[in-house]
Amino acid sequence: MIADGRIALDGKVLDTPATLLPSLRGVTVDGKPVAAPAPARLFRYHKPAGLLTTERDPKGRPTIYDRLPDGLPRVMPVGRLDLSTEGLLLLTTDGELKRALELPATGVERSYRARAYGNVTQAQLESLMLGVEIEGVRYGPINANIERRTGANVWIELTLTEGKNREVRRVLEYLGLEVNRLIRTRYGPFWLGDMPAGDVDEIRQHDLVTFRTVLARPGGGKAASNLQFAVRSRAVDPAPRPKPVPVPGG
Repeated sequence: MIADGRIALDGKVLDTPATLLPSLRGVTVDGKPVAAPAPARLFRYHKPAGLLTTERDPKGRPTIYDRLPDGLPRVMPVGRLDLSTEGLLLLTTDGELKRALELPATGVERSYRARAYGNVTQAQLESLMLGVEIEGVRYGPINANIERRTGANVWIELTLTEGKNREVRRVLEYLGLEVNRLIRTRYGPFWLGDMPAGDVDEIRQHDLVTFRTVLARPGGGKAASNLQFAVRSRAVDPAPRPKPVPVPGG
């Protein structure tokens, strides 16, 4: 488009893409002003188990996009929850925000509750604060604590900042535990709370601006993760429930 002379800045046609733009002010395409990008939006979604965090699956398995309610803009998941993991999944319209939330270097905390079969001590869990290497993969510090025991299972609360593929499951398996339920309860300052499975709501714009401002500061991941925001109401109607199938003669 630049080579074709269609782009101008303050009325002057650009002849090179090597042009730094502090904003889109004064930029035109075919003589028409370029609209400023829409503000980033961020949503909470309570992902049920049994859904893939992907747009489509070659095997035909259900994905989050098959179950997301109507009324949402085009959204991208922040990180992933595997097929059997449930809980908080953030969705955003903005690629830059997605990257900032996902990068381990930003230090945004993720918290989980894991139910696992087997025996483990609090001392073993505390050793995870030093990090651990499993089959050549180094996992960073994890703050893990026993919540309660229920029969042969133990509930464990974990907080980490990396979010590598299947990190919680791999680390607990390394300690001799078999994870049979995994729930993400928090991502940064955004909590799952009592949100019903399948529901979606939107983070308020001023809360999102506050979060991004704090996150952008040096070492801001920890401070941003500790922000506290009021509970939000549902932003869109939940996905419609399937209607009962009439029984002939019933």
